[in-house]
Amino acid sequence: MLEKTTRINFLFDFYQSLLTPKQRNYMEMYYLEDYSLGEISESFHVSRQAVYDNIRRTETMLEDYEKKLQLYEKFIARQKIVDQLTNELQDHAKAKKLVKILKELE
Repeated sequence: MLEKTTRINFLFDFYQSLLTPKQRNYMEMYYLEDYSLGEISESFHVSRQAVYDNIRRTETMLEDYEKKLQLYEKFIARQKIVDQLTNELQDHAKAKKLVKILKELE
């Protein structure tokens, strides 16, 4: 469940501007502010089922946007490359430091 929540939060970050204000409100309250379906339904004076249906439809929409635009997938790929570069640069810095120490020993 945590993986799904994390994924939906990222998709929401990328695609929220494509959602209606009501969809954004429900998603923010449910996923970001951790409101229950009942609490959201009370706030908007609608049934719990209406909130549930809206959230599920919105999740499907977010997944559809991702299939078409792949913003999240590209973000993850970029993050992996940044992590690899960071590791490579750290290794490079370590190697330079060791060479410097060796030169000082000459």
